[in-house]
Amino acid sequence: QVQLVESGGGLVQPGGSLRLSCAASGFTISSYWMYWVRQAPGKGHEWVSVISSSDTTYYADSVKGRFTISRDNAKSMLYLQMNSLKSEDTAVYYCAKSPYYCTGSGCSEWQRLIGTRGQGTQVTVSS
Repeated sequence: QVQLVESGGGLVQPGGSLRLSCAASGFTISSYWMYWVRQAPGKGHEWVSVISSSDTTYYADSVKGRFTISRDNAKSMLYLQMNSLKSEDTAVYYCAKSPYYCTGSGCSEWQRLIGTRGQGTQVTVSS
């Protein structure tokens, strides 16, 4: 059974840091593009970052230079290190998987990718 379980969210002040984790089971994460996506209140899902099967990383412009995606294939874990957090980073963060590179609704794989997400972890950036 394929499962993704996110953890590590919380309340942090602007400028602070958090490290999110995603525990994967039921499949081999090294064979997939692994994603972090987020959903802010009242908004749709937004791509944040992705890491390829060869560990090439990509970031949305809004988080570039502040967030770092990584994974440990041996532990089937995906991570997102978030630094210099801003209030606009407040959202529920999800990990997801896809055999393809897809960064938004403009790609046909997007809804299927979103459908693989876990239960999410809340990140709130507020003073």
